[in-house]
Amino acid sequence: MEDPFVITISREFASLGRTIAQTLSDKLGIEFWDRDIVEAAAKRTGHSVSLVSDEEERAKSSFFLRKNYRMSLTTYNISDEIFETEKNIILDAASKGSCIIVGRCGDYILRDFPNRLSVYIYAPYEARLKNCIETLMMDEKTARRMIREVDMARTYYQRKYCPEVRSPRDSSDLMIDSSRFGVEGTADVIVQALRLLPERNC
Repeated sequence: MEDPFVITISREFASLGRTIAQTLSDKLGIEFWDRDIVEAAAKRTGHSVSLVSDEEERAKSSFFLRKNYRMSLTTYNISDEIFETEKNIILDAASKGSCIIVGRCGDYILRDFPNRLSVYIYAPYEARLKNCIETLMMDEKTARRMIREVDMARTYYQRKYCPEVRSPRDSSDLMIDSSRFGVEGTADVIVQALRLLPERNC
């Protein structure tokens, strides 16, 4: 593509969204942002990487969902500060050149970006359970707990920071079951969809 473009990837836990993003990055020869956003946010705010990571997870945790009324205003401010900083990092990355953004409400943050493809990656529960056990090396009990808690956390995070998005259908151009196509196949489908964007020529 001659003009810069951005792919945003939202995903269910253990649908292999991050691995697919890495594969896309290799296929397209563009940068992908995931944990790099945490490091950049730490640099901009002056907080440690561990604090930014902890607060990001706290904002998404199921504990926060149940107990947020007990948390201090300071914690709220730090979480909101980190989100705003990460939002600016995402906007800056998209403005500088073609890239892939994983999670962190990237689809909503970049909703007005002209050359954007928003992708939601999902998979049936049993496929995600298998990925947890065979790829992420979890025992079955831990896998089931992680699927439940991370899905809940991501839903809460989205409702907190982009409340207009009620479901993936509200902000996705493409929704794809990664268990049907595998990592490589899913990445290939996304590349094909990218080529079909108006006035795009890969």
